[in-house]
Amino acid sequence: MLQDEPATLRADPARNTPEPWAEPLATALLVLADGTVLEGFGIGHEGVADGEVCFNTAMTGYQEILTDPSYAGQIVTFTFPHIGNVGTNDEDLESLDQAPASGVRGAVIASAVTKPSNWRSSSHLDGWLKARGIVGITGIDTRALTALIRDNGMPNAVIANDPAGQFDREALKARAAALAPMEGLDLVPPVTSREATAWTQTVWAVKGGYGSRAPGEGLKVVAIDYGVKRNILRLLAEAGCDVTVVPATTSAEAIMAMKPDGVFLSNGPGDPAATGEYAVPVIRQLLDERVPTFGICLGHQLMGLALGGRTVKMGQGHHGANHPVKDHTTGKVEIVSMNHGFAVDPKSLPEIAVETHVSLFDGSNCGLSLTDRPAFSVQHHPEASPGPRDSHYLFERFVTLMRENRQER
Repeated sequence: MLQDEPATLRADPARNTPEPWAEPLATALLVLADGTVLEGFGIGHEGVADGEVCFNTAMTGYQEILTDPSYAGQIVTFTFPHIGNVGTNDEDLESLDQAPASGVRGAVIASAVTKPSNWRSSSHLDGWLKARGIVGITGIDTRALTALIRDNGMPNAVIANDPAGQFDREALKARAAALAPMEGLDLVPPVTSREATAWTQTVWAVKGGYGSRAPGEGLKVVAIDYGVKRNILRLLAEAGCDVTVVPATTSAEAIMAMKPDGVFLSNGPGDPAATGEYAVPVIRQLLDERVPTFGICLGHQLMGLALGGRTVKMGQGHHGANHPVKDHTTGKVEIVSMNHGFAVDPKSLPEIAVETHVSLFDGSNCGLSLTDRPAFSVQHHPEASPGPRDSHYLFERFVTLMRENRQER
């Protein structure tokens, strides 16, 4: 609990006078699996949620983070203290499905949320979190929590919000301790599309908001939705693609029947090995058909698995908008957005898979391309939502790959 939170006045029944320096009532708890209890103040949905705790170092884009399906099953700790200061709006959303299951389980924030101050704001973060069913807690020493995660890995936890401050702490500790680890969890089913749909929205502009393009003579891209972000689809449409989004379990035969010029493998949550049980056979078949393929995040990991590689759980993962990645194909260093807790083991990949990108933080694999088929993938998020736009060129790289192979067919 922060020391500079305003004290609440509590009456002394004996003297009928207030006690101005009484500790404020804790209205929210974050209970870690090891029994550690962090007290704070509730915000958002009133109730209890659980998940794996990670930290995100981005200084902007909290609304995009809180609606990123890749965070399904997780509680996000924001290292930047001033979350909520620009409010929320109806445009900066990333998940296709706006149900609570399509994003994070909880939010951990350092400072109390202030009144919004931004011309695009339409609502306070508190009400927005309530509407989405996200449990939040403020007043937490997020620096100490981040250091704990950095040193010991991402713990499971329970987050609880009760305005009356009534908590069964022992029950919350037991619930946190009993949570299943992220390894082995397929979290894609709650966040994937239910049916195939066309996507036509293009990128946002200050004047006019989001644009749109009518399907026509563009390159036909089938995007397999493992938890896709909207801005990825917008950039594909902006690049001149006719995009069709399909559920994660769509068969290779159904995809090939659409006669795509290219296939996109989206980002998403959970353990790639678990999702790979049904996704990998489809991806292998598409690669064998020599369909130009581009993967991002979970899609990158699934491509690695389809090539016979393996994925590993990371200690603290990569979550933020300030990660340096080197592109070996250009020799340039990019600052990128990251959000993943698993990584492809480059030593497990076959010779036909060339490592194209590497993290300059820890040397982990961040990209690959195939020498015998038109396919490549990256671990980071080039759609930059939130984050820098250094990697936008990857969408043009995909378009070029499709055009070259379209001419060969």
